[in-house]
Amino acid sequence: MRPGIFSEFFYTFGFFTKLLRGVRYFIFQGKPFYRVLVMQILFTFVDALAIITILSLGIGAAVNVIGLPFLSSLGQSRMIYPLLITIITRELGPLLAAFIVIARSATAIATEMASMVISHEVEAYISTGVDPIEQLGVPRFLGVCIAMFLLNIYFSIFGLAGSFAVAQLFNAMPAALYFNNLLHNLTLADLLISLFKSVCFGVIISLMALRKGFSVDRASTEIPVAGLQAVSGSFMWCILADILLTTLYYTALR
Repeated sequence: MRPGIFSEFFYTFGFFTKLLRGVRYFIFQGKPFYRVLVMQILFTFVDALAIITILSLGIGAAVNVIGLPFLSSLGQSRMIYPLLITIITRELGPLLAAFIVIARSATAIATEMASMVISHEVEAYISTGVDPIEQLGVPRFLGVCIAMFLLNIYFSIFGLAGSFAVAQLFNAMPAALYFNNLLHNLTLADLLISLFKSVCFGVIISLMALRKGFSVDRASTEIPVAGLQAVSGSFMWCILADILLTTLYYTALR
């Protein structure tokens, strides 16, 4: 490995611990920057609802269109419920929501922070005794994590609702029966791993975006580079985290 990899890792880890220390300060003393937190949640969560709705409904419908006829031919049509929970709630929900957030928010945060560094706004905060990581980084960090948590829940709800709409084409059934079967197959472990993944992905995305944004020097050409690095790094680490968490989940179930 290149020597710089170790320094990069430790710098990122130090930046992460700095964000965590700043969370407590922000909650109790960061009221002037609460607006930044609210705006970040609105941008990352509310503004992404349209595309998340279309994506979740499409995935839910696709699972039913492909899976239900095949399982019915094997006499295992009831297996569609654990299949839906596995694909939508436990696996694809958190990951696809993370991909949407990476495409929208990781780029925006990284380029915004890089622009503030280049224009000396961050230096102005430091000169007045304000920690820019606590006041600029922490609200965006919290906003992305909260938005990821909410988007994952929203994705699961609409994905399962979309699958119900398509299921009516194959085998009409009361909504109460359909959702009762889903709840019967949904376990606490499924919910916990899904929500835990969403929070982990939120941490990774916001950390990579802020880290790359704050790391620029003086050239304006570094701004788009910071955005690209934040996106590529977020994709890579989210996929690796998903593989690790999924492996640990199935290992624990043995």
